[in-house]
Amino acid sequence: MIELVCASANPDKVVEIAALLEGVAVLLPRPPEVPDVVEDADTLEGNARLKAAAICAASGRPAVADDTGLEVDALGGAPGVYAARYAGDGVTYADNREKLLAELADVPERDRTARFRTVAMVVRPDGSETVVEGVCEGLITLTERGARGFGYDAVFAPRDSDGRTFAEMSDAEKNAISHRGRAFVALAAALG
Repeated sequence: MIELVCASANPDKVVEIAALLEGVAVLLPRPPEVPDVVEDADTLEGNARLKAAAICAASGRPAVADDTGLEVDALGGAPGVYAARYAGDGVTYADNREKLLAELADVPERDRTARFRTVAMVVRPDGSETVVEGVCEGLITLTERGARGFGYDAVFAPRDSDGRTFAEMSDAEKNAISHRGRAFVALAAALG
């Protein structure tokens, strides 16, 4: 199996990525001495590349990174690449969900279409890259539902489910249909 250094500093994402790459890659921890990578690209692919390239350069090993955006049609695609800092820098997941629900307060549920988009990337010391994408279509719910997951999971009901939000699903159910799940299944296939 290939060994990949995980570029993510988000422990929730690391757990998901490790589960999704199980049997294909051994996920090595991000070197603790590497500072946070500034994600200032204007695309998901650009941010994934910044993170993977920085960790690859610091470790001298192949590195894996991803970046995810939430695109809400009623908001012209926002928050998009800025999903993690939608309510500002240093905010909580709850702050981001609160802002999103407030901005959609007057939008009927049927018009709250959205999608999560994840770009996953491996950067190798020789400069080569493997890049894949996963997309999950769904709706932003009227209220938060469920206690599992992280980020926007409590307000996103995927189209390919029974109406539950990601936060109401088990990890296995979520990973089977989620944007990150789809991206990392594609990455595993590309690496295998």
